[in-house]
Amino acid sequence: MRLHRPLTNGVTFALRQIFEEGRYADKVIAQLLKANRKWGSRDRAFVASAVYDIVRWWRLLWNLAFEKDPPKPPYEDALLLRLLGARLLTEGHSLPEWKEFDGLNAGLLAHRRQVLAGRPAIMQSIPDWLDQLGRKEMGEKWLRELTALNQTAEVAIRVNAQLTDRATLLAALEKEGWLPKAGSLSEDAIILGKRGNIVRHPLYLKGHFEVQDEGSQLIARFLAPKPGMKVVDACAGAGGKTLHLASLMKNRGSIIAMDTEAWKLDELKRRARRNRLRIIQPMPIQSTDTIKQLAGSADRLLLDVPCSGLGVLRRNPDAKWKLTPEFVEGIKETQAGILSSYSRMLKPGGRMVYATCSILPSENEYQVECFLKQNPDFQLLDSRHLLPSEHGTDGFYMALLERKS
Repeated sequence: MRLHRPLTNGVTFALRQIFEEGRYADKVIAQLLKANRKWGSRDRAFVASAVYDIVRWWRLLWNLAFEKDPPKPPYEDALLLRLLGARLLTEGHSLPEWKEFDGLNAGLLAHRRQVLAGRPAIMQSIPDWLDQLGRKEMGEKWLRELTALNQTAEVAIRVNAQLTDRATLLAALEKEGWLPKAGSLSEDAIILGKRGNIVRHPLYLKGHFEVQDEGSQLIARFLAPKPGMKVVDACAGAGGKTLHLASLMKNRGSIIAMDTEAWKLDELKRRARRNRLRIIQPMPIQSTDTIKQLAGSADRLLLDVPCSGLGVLRRNPDAKWKLTPEFVEGIKETQAGILSSYSRMLKPGGRMVYATCSILPSENEYQVECFLKQNPDFQLLDSRHLLPSEHGTDGFYMALLERKS
């Protein structure tokens, strides 16, 4: 393949934004592509995939290219470009005769990879502390999940059943060459075999579907809301699951969508209008009084709590470089606090789902076990793990609990 300086400059610029400025990879790439509208579709795809690949394999590529772990920032463009060269060689491409690539060749990288074979944290490109934590909590399963989490995620969309059905949407996307297939786990899911700017599709703009991992789509169904119910989505964020709940309720009843970040709820309002869903009432959490006002009122409660995000590394590979041991420990305290206080919004006989996008037992079943010991008026009805290695989705945990009458 031929490399062009404007494109490689875009890659190194994006990497500096991510690793020096601490910005999120998806936002950096979106803004970079927006600022370079003259790039063709192939160029845009190259830049996006190159950035994500280097972020995903950051530690391994440094060891292949320089025989050392990544140093602290800032980073010179020449060093970052050499990482790109190493990545291209591992994919079987040849390199141009640029000075930044002097001495790099496939044979050298194969030898260095062989030397590193006994160091799984480097080979799977994660921090040592995270590898130690994962092994402690998951044992032999950890390496299997890491391997799956280092794969590129499929593009999944969720049909808005209020405006269309899966068969109709499948036919429309098939006709346009998106290579769609029905999801195997969620009856609302479609998996796209072709990548592209699907959020500019006319049917997306009309609210006929949302982009959402197939595993994530199972969480709202696990709560099993019914039309006419009062549902609280207490950690709604921008509302992907809130929208699904409203669709499952056939736009009848009420959903109170809560979050501590009001700007996220503003985005939910826009999405709800596009989806033509009228039963969603955004409510920013301003203090504990907000929770107390709703005590004992909800038929259904969704607690999609903040977490480490280890289950979604396929989509957000930069997250593993932003995580710290202190954050993971702190988020467990946040989860326990949310379970303890927010659960009081559920009426007797009502049901709630505690969910995370983590694969760590300490954020999942251990949290539920501790909550049940301290709250005998609740009982566990069902639980489910979704693991990338087994289900081909992002990693999720969900537990269905009932407040006893």
